[in-house]
Amino acid sequence: MGLTKTEIFTEKQNQLSVLLKAMAHPARIAILQQIIAAKACICGDLVEELGLAQATISQHLKELKNAGIIQGTIEGVKVCYCINPKTWQLLDKEFGAFLGSYKSEPKCC
Repeated sequence: MGLTKTEIFTEKQNQLSVLLKAMAHPARIAILQQIIAAKACICGDLVEELGLAQATISQHLKELKNAGIIQGTIEGVKVCYCINPKTWQLLDKEFGAFLGSYKSEPKCC
């Protein structure tokens, strides 16, 4: 098995890659959309809204939280999740700059 050569890429490239990888699942996009729409969300609400099993939702929330995209607070027996504003701003800045760096060339392929 080959080793990944993350050391040959910049810190920003590696960081953006980790964040985008954590988001790269349609269920995680749907979870993020629900959290954004609700401003905060309790895991049980996500199960009802998305129609996925509790264990599936929990695994996706764990991946998003481990990447720092969401944060959670414990309220009794439930965990309330919301967008991590620092990470979201970083995503907006770095991914926005990446997407904005392409300028269409009329004579390209």
